[in-house]
Amino acid sequence: MSLRQDMLRAAARALGRRPEAARVAAFLRAAALPDGSFRDRAGQGDLYYTVFGLQTLIALRGGSPDPPRNNASTEPYLRSFGAAASLDFVHTACLARCWTLVAKRGPDAETRRAILARLETWRSADGGYNPAPGAAAGTAYASFLALGACEDLEARVPDDTGLARSLAGLRSADGGYANTPAAARGSTAATAAAIVTLKELGQDVDRRATGWLLAQHAPGGGFRAMPAAPIPDLLSTATALHALAQAGVSLDDIRRPCREFVEGLWADDGGFRGHWADDTTDCEYTFYGLLALGHLAE
Repeated sequence: MSLRQDMLRAAARALGRRPEAARVAAFLRAAALPDGSFRDRAGQGDLYYTVFGLQTLIALRGGSPDPPRNNASTEPYLRSFGAAASLDFVHTACLARCWTLVAKRGPDAETRRAILARLETWRSADGGYNPAPGAAAGTAYASFLALGACEDLEARVPDDTGLARSLAGLRSADGGYANTPAAARGSTAATAAAIVTLKELGQDVDRRATGWLLAQHAPGGGFRAMPAAPIPDLLSTATALHALAQAGVSLDDIRRPCREFVEGLWADDGGFRGHWADDTTDCEYTFYGLLALGHLAE
């Protein structure tokens, strides 16, 4: 089971036969653009949001492995990026994911090799990955994306030992993980990314890290982005729940308040907002909403 498949399997449990599935499907139809992409918050097509739009379509279909086709131009849209020569790190990883989501065989062999080679230009000196080329240390988020992209392209990540070593260097003094070495405080997204990546690499996860992550649960439900964050948010909640579930931590004690928090971010248009003060829905948060609800389903 890959990183992608684990998330899709969880998100597919969110709705089942619930009538709200029709609302989410309507939201996705409105977010899809004629060129096969999905719109960002400014209304423009973007590979990043296209990943989440396609993943949400698959989740609504019960996690079917058959690639979704939002329209006939999706593959030409992806081909327009070639081997990602003009893309930054995050969008290069998104291109790899999109190919896997829309075409059973992914890109052609030459494009696959070129994308994998381009990913290695963001390898950091400590064996991890960093969105800034030539960095001394990797970030937890970039390492998670790089491993997922390699899996999507049916390749093993080069030097998985170095990748695990890089993540070990990102432990924060308070027991979590950060995106920079020697940080005093961890962040929820970085800790979740590190836990899931280490599990995928077959590494043991320190229970102090899962304890730190669980401690970010807010009293009224949801997870904060960091200990000092004033309110919980959906990205932190979904990624924390996914990481805790992957690590085998019971969610029973937080299931009900978390579900109420997540469902409170469900908007009338069928999409999800990022937090209480956010008035905008998008494909990213809609997938995170389903991912969270999938883990909270009883």
